[in-house]
Amino acid sequence: MSHPYDLALPPEQTAPLVFSSPHSGRDYLATFQRESRLDPLVLRSSEDAYVDQLFADAPLFGAPLLTARAPRAYLDLNRCDDELDPALIEGASHGSHNPRITSGLGVIPRVVSGGRAIYAGRISRADADARLATYWHPYHQKLHHLLADTHRQFGEAILIDCHSMPHEAISSHSRLGPLRPEVVLGDRFGTTASNKVVARIEAAFQEAGLRVARNAPFAGAYIAQAYGRPSRGQHVVQVEIDRALYLDEAKVQPRADFAAFQALISGVIARITGGAEDVALAAE
Repeated sequence: MSHPYDLALPPEQTAPLVFSSPHSGRDYLATFQRESRLDPLVLRSSEDAYVDQLFADAPLFGAPLLTARAPRAYLDLNRCDDELDPALIEGASHGSHNPRITSGLGVIPRVVSGGRAIYAGRISRADADARLATYWHPYHQKLHHLLADTHRQFGEAILIDCHSMPHEAISSHSRLGPLRPEVVLGDRFGTTASNKVVARIEAAFQEAGLRVARNAPFAGAYIAQAYGRPSRGQHVVQVEIDRALYLDEAKVQPRADFAAFQALISGVIARITGGAEDVALAAE
């Protein structure tokens, strides 16, 4: 990985939006693959595979797109840099109870989906610190600057935090009813974005023919919590898309109709950014 992220900028930013994809990185270091006890396909099971490609047209509609290169199994950019797992990292302290760390999903994950252990043993604190310095801090510094620049230019900044969710996570969620959502928008129950901003994004997905829910079963994690400050005009909405709509999950490969779904998402981006002035006014 020659760089910790990719950044696609529009010729001119015309909307108060920033898109980011922190979990779609797929540059697997050879050393990491040797350290892992999992085969490459299983190692990718936690990856938001090809979400960066789904949202690749964001710059065409006047909004920056920031995407990770480091895989989620190697480093989770949607965790705080102090969420270190003492069961994995030598010398990491046992802090207050954190269910993400306990389950092996700290900033350096111990497991991939299904609770499958990535490593046979532990890793050094120096290794963990190097990953944070090389990938976590540069990514978040760039994200912070993008949002700050957007806020200065437009008086508002709206981050679309792009993710995907395993189909199983939706199909097994009984409380969602018989018609399972295909998109889940997370605003941490109204604390990371104004209702009018979320409603605008929700309408864009619904107009594209997708079933949308809010905050169940995914309400938003570190990025939403850290950057969402609606009282200051900075909004974050986490977007989770059902992987079965565009991905062969078993093979971690795009479906044959991937291009059609990508075009559908581009239409969603166009709706969101095309109404950017209304979104900014509504967020006041």
